[in-house]
Amino acid sequence: MNEKPKIYEEKVIKPKSGWVMLGVIIALYIIFIAGIAFCATGIENFENTPSGTFFGILMFIFIMLPLVSLILIKGFKLLNPNEAIVLTLFGKYYGTINQEGFYYVNPFCSVVLPNGETLGLENNLQVPPLPAKTSKMFQNFGRKKISLKAMTLVNGKQKVNDLEGNPIEIGVVVIWKVINTAKALFNVDNYIDFVSTQSDSAIRQVARCYPYDISDEGDEKSLRGSSQEISEELKKELQKRVEIAGIEIMEARISHLAYAPEIAAAMLQRQQAKAIIDARQKIVEGAVSMVEMALNKLSENNIVELDDERKAQMVSNLMVVLCGNKDAQPIVNSGSIY
Repeated sequence: MNEKPKIYEEKVIKPKSGWVMLGVIIALYIIFIAGIAFCATGIENFENTPSGTFFGILMFIFIMLPLVSLILIKGFKLLNPNEAIVLTLFGKYYGTINQEGFYYVNPFCSVVLPNGETLGLENNLQVPPLPAKTSKMFQNFGRKKISLKAMTLVNGKQKVNDLEGNPIEIGVVVIWKVINTAKALFNVDNYIDFVSTQSDSAIRQVARCYPYDISDEGDEKSLRGSSQEISEELKKELQKRVEIAGIEIMEARISHLAYAPEIAAAMLQRQQAKAIIDARQKIVEGAVSMVEMALNKLSENNIVELDDERKAQMVSNLMVVLCGNKDAQPIVNSGSIY
């Protein structure tokens, strides 16, 4: 029977201040120096006496003080604003520190690196190399700390199909931040790559539900004309996908939108034809209203009486003049119109 993977929740701990422990370690080094000096002056007097055994034990303790101090030093943690570290103790999740300050924790705790590895006593001074697939932005975080700042993910242009099946190029800009460090490190392998991958998937899901441009009826949303609604839909879709990684999507917007190169020329002609038709329609509507106004004015003011044939000829001439692409060349009739 397959078991579901454990979903980790963040456990925030409030460790002790590091200044007190710093004073203790300094005191240990002072005791070590004083003890070595004391042993050096009295070693000749005590080495052949019954108390020499006690003296040897005392000297051994003084020698072990620096080694103990080196182990205790591993417990110091320094955090800047909007940073956090995740700790494990012998393979188990110990807790998260997300408040800036100078702290001291159990020196046997290991710091979990943002790429899923741990940094403990055995390799605290040697940082393992980053995987090749890790993005450049990840390299700026700090190897042992998780950034809680708002971060920007700019996904490259990708080719998808819209609702009508047209291939389009689309790119998104996502503003996000980590709100649950335990989920970010333990529930997914690499939360930055996870956000990037889910962004690609979410934009494909949203893009195929809407056409590139609005239809002739104008009663539906489109990728180009409904940017605010599409952004909200994209944000909701992406938030559902990254919930398991403890990520909050603050904003998701389309940064690039265009037809794919193979159909861009055809779609440009289509847009130009539609623009020409719309412009001609406006011209014809205006010309008809102007002709109607001219006939009404002539009739109301009794300027001239025209029969139906002459009215039709006048309408034809005015429509040619008003709807033509070029300026009309008038012909002056010096004789009778009949």
